Amino acid sequence: MRLRPIAYGDHAALIDLARGAGIGVTTLQPNEERLGRRIEISVDSFSARLEKAQANYLFVLEDTRSGHLVGTSGVAAAVGLDEPWYNYRVGTAVYCSREIGVYRQLQTLFLTNDLTGASELCSLFLHPEHRRGGNGGLLSKARFLYLAEFPERFAAKVIAELRGVSDEQGRSPFWDSLGRHFFRMDFSQADYLSGIGNKSFIAELMPQHPVYTAFLSEQARKVIGEVHESTRPARAMLEAEGFAYQGYVDIFDAGPAVESSVAGIRAVRDSVVCEAASGASTGGALHLVSNRREQEFRVVLARGALDDSGRFALDDESLAALELDAGESIRIVPLQPAR
Repeated sequence: MRLRPIAYGDHAALIDLARGAGIGVTTLQPNEERLGRRIEISVDSFSARLEKAQANYLFVLEDTRSGHLVGTSGVAAAVGLDEPWYNYRVGTAVYCSREIGVYRQLQTLFLTNDLTGASELCSLFLHPEHRRGGNGGLLSKARFLYLAEFPERFAAKVIAELRGVSDEQGRSPFWDSLGRHFFRMDFSQADYLSGIGNKSFIAELMPQHPVYTAFLSEQARKVIGEVHESTRPARAMLEAEGFAYQGYVDIFDAGPAVESSVAGIRAVRDSVVCEAASGASTGGALHLVSNRREQEFRVVLARGALDDSGRFALDDESLAALELDAGESIRIVPLQPAR
């Protein structure tokens, strides 16, 4: 397996992956025209033909033996600079009356644009048949090596909006208790419209005043800041990399937004540049290994450790996947944080 930037020839495979992603992966909707445009934007982003406000980098996980694409992950360089970026900020309102001896703290939701300008991790989806053998870590964390290599392309803060709680039919208890009253549409439809870029309806219809969660259903209150069952491993991985929940949630399903500075991401902070050597793996920890190129970026997983000369040995298959020769420069970082 290797991670690489998406290419024009990946259009049909990307549509197939988007159809399998399901409701809630907002930035990966199965719209052929939109996905075609997404590929075009990504190619232009890697080629440095777009400003940060428009740049959106999409990576794919490729089975190098079959050529099939089995997953996607992306990074938007700076959200909200071209179109509004909304979140709810979870807050507290305090009410007190000494005369009658009542003191109340009520949870509130404020519609904000506080995360505007941050880079966003997005479009993470791995085909269920390939969720094994470190593939999930490779797909998600490999993009951190691109951030480490080219930090000038991104914002100082990185966020990830995680999928909120919904049932097997795609119904969100938070949406049913709040959003549906203002939008008069199903959660899946609102999520789809947002995912294909039609976001003006949010500002036009969303309540501008604080929402008191006490007026929501008990089920809706319970899912605020919680993630979909299938997203729990992704949240745990991001938290292990240094991301933290700071009280911002998605306006549709109340899934949490987690954030970190670029420098605070473990895979960025601990990555090192070294020389690739030709040789069989001698064991050691599993590492992410990238080739350090802007447009032809490649990342693989390989076991090993730096030798006494500061080199990292890669077998012929790994070197071929990285499109490198021995002696060229690589960036490496252990796949898992040290315990």
